[in-house]
Amino acid sequence: MLDIDQSLTPASLAPQLDRFWDLSAKKIRLIDQQYDHAKGSPVFTVAGKYTTRGWTEWTQGFEYGSAALQFDATGDEWDLQFARTNTLEKMAPHVSHFGVHDHGFNNVSTYGNLLRLFREERYSSSEWEADFYRLALKISGASQARRWTTIPEGGFIYSFNGPHSLFVDTIRSCRALAISHALGHHYMDEGDQEISLLGRLIDHARATATFSIYYGEGRDGYDTQAGRTAHEAIFNTNDGQFRCPNAQQGFSGFTTWTRGLAWAMLGFPEQLEFLATLPDDALEPSGGRAEIEETLLEAARATCDFYIRNTPTDGIPYWDTGAPELHKLGEHVLDRPSDPYNDYEPIDSSAAAIACQGLIRLGRYLGETGSDYTQAGLTVIQRLMSDPYLSTEDDHQGLILHSIYHQPNGWDYVPEGSKIANGESSMWGDYHAREAALLVQRLAQGADYHFYDCI
Repeated sequence: MLDIDQSLTPASLAPQLDRFWDLSAKKIRLIDQQYDHAKGSPVFTVAGKYTTRGWTEWTQGFEYGSAALQFDATGDEWDLQFARTNTLEKMAPHVSHFGVHDHGFNNVSTYGNLLRLFREERYSSSEWEADFYRLALKISGASQARRWTTIPEGGFIYSFNGPHSLFVDTIRSCRALAISHALGHHYMDEGDQEISLLGRLIDHARATATFSIYYGEGRDGYDTQAGRTAHEAIFNTNDGQFRCPNAQQGFSGFTTWTRGLAWAMLGFPEQLEFLATLPDDALEPSGGRAEIEETLLEAARATCDFYIRNTPTDGIPYWDTGAPELHKLGEHVLDRPSDPYNDYEPIDSSAAAIACQGLIRLGRYLGETGSDYTQAGLTVIQRLMSDPYLSTEDDHQGLILHSIYHQPNGWDYVPEGSKIANGESSMWGDYHAREAALLVQRLAQGADYHFYDCI
């Protein structure tokens, strides 16, 4: 169980943040100098070098978005120009990509961050550049909303697996719909039918909370603890009925893949923050503020509580809470710090990089009653910025070590002399560590930031 350090404050992490951003800058430049983009987007490292992995191009926005975050944190103009140039030259295909559920990852991380920085007057440009980013974000949200499966309870944005598939990951990609809606855009379908982007966002969030998250209420024989999270929920596309939980990257549909858990931990609090900015009448067509917020908050609390209970004391989880060899690490594996060099099951630091921001955002959303969540998030990021998770070797291109991509497929690199994958980084883990570090840095300065600050 996570041992929450109640003494931490954002300001107390300032020395670690300074070191983090110094290393982060070196990694961004190292990738730019050494990586061959002709091979595709960098996805994860093998022996310390970023490589690609054919599935979808879902990580490209994290590379250039990382540079935008680096500029935000340090003010280095090189990072700003790197992010602007590459977003302009390379990100357009992602804006209208109907084939993926990753718009919040690719486009909000790039166009969204750059527009936010423009609105914060962090750099000088013309309104034409800002309008370019706004147009991209409007189209991105509508493109994401187009991937729609209708079910009796409403509907959901389906994954790249097809219309039968609801991924828990996509709750974080709903940022694209939120921004598009807030910018005044409408998704238009056949016969000039106007479809509410906010309505689809809420329906998707409700479906995820209902079918991807378990609440210890006996939905199946393994529903014994609130917060269990299924990577994938499977539906009958003929009648829209839920059929079963499943996993693509987790061990099974009846265990919790911790990165999927982390996506929910961050996605639900972010949407609660966003909904709080909207007037009540905007939410009435989707059931009203009280019901919507109750549903999302229950999912946020359940997943964050599950993470705290089912993570080693330092807050860095194993890749799946039901990983088949986990029992070989001993009965009290969660009563001691994580061990990325064990002989049986990998750690996934990328789950921690995502989860820590979710914990902090939920804590701040709840106010005084959420202080334990905030402190839990600070505890996790403090550990990520420490040995053995922070990558300090000059020739390693990754920033956060011991990330896992796809354990069931065996995609992750196992170094010589080790029995499990370890020592490697991922583009999503590095990016989300930067997002979390930026949030903590801003909190230390008495400020804050949100994905929708670009509006």
